[in-house]
Amino acid sequence: MLRLRPETTYLAYSVGEGFFFHMMSVLFSVFLIVDLGFGPLQLLLMGTVLEGAYLIFEVPTGVVADTVSRRLSVVVGLGGTGVAFLLLGVSGSFAVALVSQAVWGFFATFQSGADVAWLTDEIGEEAAQPMYLLSEQWWQAGSLAGIVAGVAIASFGSLRAPILVCGAGFVGLGVFMAFAMREEGFRPERTEGERLYSSLMSTVRGSVGVIRSHHVLLLILGTAVLHGMSTEGFDRLADLHLLDDIGLPTLGGLALPVWFGILDGGALLLGIAALALVKRRVHLRGHASVARALAVVDVVLVVAVAAFALVASFWWALVAFWIVGTLRSVREPVFTAWINQGLDPKTRATINSVGGQSDSIGQTVGGPGIGLVARSVSVPTALVVSGLLRLPALLLYARAIRRGTAGTLSPDEIEKELHLEEQHVVAEVPEGPDVPPAR
Repeated sequence: MLRLRPETTYLAYSVGEGFFFHMMSVLFSVFLIVDLGFGPLQLLLMGTVLEGAYLIFEVPTGVVADTVSRRLSVVVGLGGTGVAFLLLGVSGSFAVALVSQAVWGFFATFQSGADVAWLTDEIGEEAAQPMYLLSEQWWQAGSLAGIVAGVAIASFGSLRAPILVCGAGFVGLGVFMAFAMREEGFRPERTEGERLYSSLMSTVRGSVGVIRSHHVLLLILGTAVLHGMSTEGFDRLADLHLLDDIGLPTLGGLALPVWFGILDGGALLLGIAALALVKRRVHLRGHASVARALAVVDVVLVVAVAAFALVASFWWALVAFWIVGTLRSVREPVFTAWINQGLDPKTRATINSVGGQSDSIGQTVGGPGIGLVARSVSVPTALVVSGLLRLPALLLYARAIRRGTAGTLSPDEIEKELHLEEQHVVAEVPEGPDVPPAR
């Protein structure tokens, strides 16, 4: 069976996922608001169901990836996500839409952690770090193309059509990955004769032990919770705020799908440029340096979200919206590099899943509260509150910086950090590694 090189496969996966996801997401909220007539609380409850399912199943499916197969987890996740989007595309009621979100949340957990762990196993942790940023750029490029495709399909069809095409696309991407992915760097840590259930429980216990003994990792997961609480309100209410509170300009007589394509497309283009800058200027080795970078990103995010909520002009809101999108594009691969530093390969997918679960905890807990604020007070107030929820993370970053420079790292990490500090060097993130020939 023909298998592609891991780097090639991961980049193709990133492009495909970005393309089909943004084909749907560019008009996801607009479809719910305009076609299904959902209000702010219903929009937040959609997110709560999605993240609740994700929260419940994230660790069990991550353990499967660590115990059975990374490739199987990714393939099942893509196929099931496609089915969820197809269900959403044919839905005509709040109940069916909620079911689609539960299905999406369940199958998304199979991908979470397994894809990053697979790449790291196949090419090594050192080579994988620049690939996190490179793959994010490819994902952004695919996303931009997906936005254009989604807007075009909606303009000539309906708001429902891009969601249906997206669902079919995810199923097809799952089939492609089943044939393209190698799995040569991962071997299930199960002794001969050991039952699968016992192996699963051993992986869980090992992951819990890693988290409890790794104090910086606990801080990382804490910041993920706060990030989730903050992003849920913005993700669910931003489009509603633009439609109901600010209003879209009539410039050029642009159709509704086109305006939202401009909103998401502009943020993606700026994100691509920002990631290129991060690759050249920021090194991702050592907890202290990564925590500093994320602290700066989160401070600016608080200001940008508040500005988006409070300005009355569409054009200033557009600028703030683009700043938020750009910074979140930068934040994701930096956070991924942070959580994957120094992990044991045996528990890597599970720890990544716990990181995703921490984000889901924040979104599940924060979503209904933000929805109640939006319904009882106003959508702009709810957006400001969601931005301010990010502030406590600054205390966690400060503590991570102190621990990262005070000896809680592994000996190799400490030596590397001290060497960089002594030389006063900001290391450049290298380009993607030279890939070996296909076998």
